[in-house]
Amino acid sequence: MNSTITIMRDEDGLYIAECPAIPGCVSQGKTEAQANMQDAIKQCLEVRAERGMPLTVPTRQVEGIA
Repeated sequence: MNSTITIMRDEDGLYIAECPAIPGCVSQGKTEAQANMQDAIKQCLEVRAERGMPLTVPTRQVEGIA
């Protein structure tokens, strides 16, 4: 499964990674946020499956916003 993630840097220099298609799926790290996100996605999907929740929600990219 491929997932789109967003990565932002906070005011303390930590990178915050999020998977918009999986609500609440967030990770952080100084340099390893992307690698941590792979584990976070796996764990979030497992919990959502156990609880009978949809694994993902629809997302959409919007172009041309400036």
